[in-house]
Amino acid sequence: MEESSSRSTRSNEQRKEMKKVLEKTVKKRSKEEEEEQEQEEVQIFNFKCTKEEEETKEEEDLSDSEDSVFSGLEDSGSDSADDDEEEEGSDHKGPEKDDLKIEDEEEKRGTETEEKQDDEYKHDSSDEEDIRNTVGNIPMEWYKDFPHIGYNLDGKKIYKPIRNKDELDDFLDKMEDPDYWRTVHDKQTGSDIVLSDEQVALVNRLQRGQFGDVNFNEYQPQVEFFSQDVMLHPVTNRPADKRSFIPSLIEKEKVSKLVHAIKMGWIKPRRTEDDSRGRYYDLWANEDSSILAKHKMHLPAPKAPLPGHQESYNPPPEYLFTDEERALWEQQDASDRKLPFVPRKFSSLRQVPAFPRFLHERFERCLDLYLCPRQRKMRVNVNPEDLIPKLPKPKDLQPFPTTQSLVYRGHSGLVRSISVSPSGQWLASGSDDGTVRFWEVRSSRCMRTVQVGGAVKSIAWNPNPLVCLLAVARDSVVLILSPSLADRQVVLSTERLLSGQREAESTEEVGPVTWSDAEGEELSQGITLKIQHPKAVHQVTWHAKGDYLASVMPDHSSHLQVFIHQVSRRRSQNPFRKNKGLVQCVSFHPVRPYFFVGTQRSVRIYNLVKQEMTKKLQANSKWISSMAVHPGGDHVICGSYDCRLSWFDLDLSTKPYKMLRHHKKAVRSVAYHRLYPLFASASDDGSVIVCHGTVYSDLLQNPLIVPVKVLRGHVITHDLGVLDVTFHPTQPWIFSSGADATIRLFT
Repeated sequence: MEESSSRSTRSNEQRKEMKKVLEKTVKKRSKEEEEEQEQEEVQIFNFKCTKEEEETKEEEDLSDSEDSVFSGLEDSGSDSADDDEEEEGSDHKGPEKDDLKIEDEEEKRGTETEEKQDDEYKHDSSDEEDIRNTVGNIPMEWYKDFPHIGYNLDGKKIYKPIRNKDELDDFLDKMEDPDYWRTVHDKQTGSDIVLSDEQVALVNRLQRGQFGDVNFNEYQPQVEFFSQDVMLHPVTNRPADKRSFIPSLIEKEKVSKLVHAIKMGWIKPRRTEDDSRGRYYDLWANEDSSILAKHKMHLPAPKAPLPGHQESYNPPPEYLFTDEERALWEQQDASDRKLPFVPRKFSSLRQVPAFPRFLHERFERCLDLYLCPRQRKMRVNVNPEDLIPKLPKPKDLQPFPTTQSLVYRGHSGLVRSISVSPSGQWLASGSDDGTVRFWEVRSSRCMRTVQVGGAVKSIAWNPNPLVCLLAVARDSVVLILSPSLADRQVVLSTERLLSGQREAESTEEVGPVTWSDAEGEELSQGITLKIQHPKAVHQVTWHAKGDYLASVMPDHSSHLQVFIHQVSRRRSQNPFRKNKGLVQCVSFHPVRPYFFVGTQRSVRIYNLVKQEMTKKLQANSKWISSMAVHPGGDHVICGSYDCRLSWFDLDLSTKPYKMLRHHKKAVRSVAYHRLYPLFASASDDGSVIVCHGTVYSDLLQNPLIVPVKVLRGHVITHDLGVLDVTFHPTQPWIFSSGADATIRLFT
């Protein structure tokens, strides 16, 4: 007993001593850790230590810590042994052996702790050791606009690594870096991590749908906890609870609440449908009256066509195929046949067999129902009449010529040109038969015939009512005729004008154009003057005052294409040094000093006072044939050989305001009426189209152009129709001359 009590007292004393030793070691370790932290803080704030110095310091710190840890244990063992020897002496051998055992155990524990500490740092699998960002488990998107990525334990910012890589650097890394495919960007730390082979294998296994652990066997044998043998006693022989024999009060309350809700109508029980018959219904039955039919975009199913006579079992004989029709039906493709079957005739309905194409027809019907592209195309409901501009009725635009009244016959060749006197009483015509005839308009009587000795290309009556003169273009000569069909005062004024010309004859200059007086028979027929030109003249036209006369000689090889003659002074001049294009026709402005020159594709307007071109009109046609100027002077119409009539508004644009394509052949002549808002065009198709053209005084309002009448009467000869057209100066009448050697008056 004494020995046991002494041992217990000794063991208690040893435990107290061991506690003291452990407290000392803990204090030493805490002091060393504080020193290490101070050194680390010095290294962080100064940044002066190199990597080698840091490694050496870490090794020294580790060695010091190891010595401090284990030295305390060794000292504690030695101190305890000395104390035991001093206190108890050599008589107690049992306790000395116990002390040695304790020391051995402590040494073993020390070595185990060393191995554990080494293994803990070498084979550490925790992710918390590598986490430098202590911001927590939050989305890194919060820091995408900041230069830092989080904060450390001291509350200082952890800045993102500098990434200056662009797409080109990324591409070079992709081409050169062999570990590029296994490099992953860590959003939490902002660094690139290269995956190891084990991690790549783990990712591949997970992508293939396999288990992450290689050693896991998903096909291991199942452990059968319950055998298939029926046992005598149950596995658990626990008695049943009392509540299993009593109805649940909670469920009773729930059921009562549901019953009350059903009674009050708050809950409606589901209707049970009788499915004994089966749900068979027609998909398109009563489709028009259904809810879908009320939808705007809904289209009903296509209806099957009703059977015809050819589908009857006893069709009429005209619906039966003959042998030729049957052979043709068999040779045709199934898609080209009008009937998908051959009509047959039976004497009675009992003899009709089953229809062989019944299933095929039902199948085609189903295809029509669910494959038919039923789509409603949204079309704008526009009345076609609304698209046509609303034009006034021709009855509201009268008067205009409508019927043929007179026919002037007498020429034996083509009547190329006609002209009406300013009074409207006389009509002059020139023909290829070499004659110029003067007609009385109202009676169609030929009052006079003048032989000019050649084909007449153009004639023009002087617009001055005080003078009775007619210009005739024959070959290269322009003749000035005095028909003497007016009263005495007009004839006397005409003779005075001609006598004054003879007085000014001495001042005539020699040039490409020569003036001469007529003699002999020509003078007796009324020819007073002859103007000789270097080339053949195709057109002559007078100025509104009646003193100037223009002639046209179309020729590419010469610049002498247009001449302007002054009758009072017997003077001629060429206004253009160069002619840009082949001149077709010319015209004077009725009011202003403008001169219109029509080439093949354009009309140039020249100012005769300033001697410069003011405007160029683009006709948008291949070949201009004729031209006419509106009496107001602000509008021009041009006819062309490509069946077009162009209306130009000089205040609007240089391009045509309207293009009329009413004629089927070339347009030969165009004309304006002096008083009425009418203009006409003559064509080789044998027709004259009269149009109503109202020009408003308001410059903001465009002209109103309405075709009102097509006049026919000329006979087309040698592919030529109507060659010239002109209006009566005071009446809404029109004269036309054609290739059939006739002149017609439409009133």
